[in-house]
Amino acid sequence: MSDATSPAAPAASSFAAPFAALLLGALAMGISPVFVRLADVGPFASAFWRVTAALPLIWLWAAWETRRRGEPLATTFRFDRPILLTGLSFTVDLLFWHLAILHTTVANATFLATTAPVWVILFSGLFIGERVRRQEVYGLFLCLAGAVALIGVSYSARPDHVAGDLLGVATSVFFGLYFLAVRVARRTSGTGRIIFLSSLLTAVILFAVATIFEDRILPSSLEGIGAIAGLSLISHTGGQGFLAYALGFLPASFSSLVIFIESLAAALFGWVFLGEAILPLQALGGALIMAGIVVASPRRRRP
Repeated sequence: MSDATSPAAPAASSFAAPFAALLLGALAMGISPVFVRLADVGPFASAFWRVTAALPLIWLWAAWETRRRGEPLATTFRFDRPILLTGLSFTVDLLFWHLAILHTTVANATFLATTAPVWVILFSGLFIGERVRRQEVYGLFLCLAGAVALIGVSYSARPDHVAGDLLGVATSVFFGLYFLAVRVARRTSGTGRIIFLSSLLTAVILFAVATIFEDRILPSSLEGIGAIAGLSLISHTGGQGFLAYALGFLPASFSSLVIFIESLAAALFGWVFLGEAILPLQALGGALIMAGIVVASPRRRRP
């Protein structure tokens, strides 16, 4: 690993907007457990609606982006390998995540899913040609320690959880691959097109899975409809959109640490909306996560 980055460290003026997008994306994704809990459909159905209900808005985003580039509107539907890998990795990530929740505790699944930055840092140089700085490794260790304090206190090691825990590890692997795929896709494609095409692919696959494994796909209450609307518009369109935007400017290894901020946001939203208490050890975990983000931040050049 090297202290050098690829690409070069951003100027201070070009760092603020992508970093703000990472934070907003983390907040948007962090509230998704609240929406999933309030939705009155099964886990696969909620995952399906998460991406499907967002498609019209994302299509408008992608179409505007295409027109702005002066390209024919038909190019919005053109898949390339990075976008295809983005959609597949996100689909498998969602499937493993929901299966993990069914076969182990939510705390176990959440804690294991937060290890995705480990895979991003291990694979960045091998898969996408981006070297990892020492500061990012130090920041990862701080964030992992924070995640242990924030979520790991609720971790339950039981033999009947082994299968679910392995699914949680698989979730982290494919979420890490998702970061790498989006980073590569952003080198040639705009944010809207990436999110639209990957969501379209994910929606098709999740529809088949939900139809097979769920008794009911449509929500039956206004609260359920509202939860799905929030899940699709805030957590998916906002969360994945802000993340994809930021990955066009910041290294995947640093950007992946946003997953830890997502855990912190989930704890805060759980406290605000669901009355779940935040313990002092969890507050310490949140502080360690923020310290890790600061340590890992790319060195910024003066413009």
